[in-house]
Amino acid sequence: MAKGFNSRGRGGMPPMGGGMNANMMKQVQKMQQDMLRMQEELEAKTYTAAAGGGAVSATVTGKRVLSALTIDPDAVDPEDVEMLQDMIVAAVNEAMRAAEQDSAATMQGLTGGLNLPF
Repeated sequence: MAKGFNSRGRGGMPPMGGGMNANMMKQVQKMQQDMLRMQEELEAKTYTAAAGGGAVSATVTGKRVLSALTIDPDAVDPEDVEMLQDMIVAAVNEAMRAAEQDSAATMQGLTGGLNLPF
């Protein structure tokens, strides 16, 4: 017999048993269920951010949909529409960033830091 090979022709590696595969499948299925549950929870959340000292407030859902926009009437200056536009963009972008960061942190906790593409 050649050095390093067992009678099955595999070098020192034990044959893959059905119990190991079944256990791995259960773990994968549990992770999938946990991920679906967490995704549903994240999608149900809302994230709010303000700009211009609170003059503009934007709320987005976990699905990254703008669900509310509040503008203080004092922020409406017909002579400076650009500033109002900038505040709206800033508030929406910040709310979106908060949603994305929460999602990434939640998924990282679930996957144990594995860099999975979702």
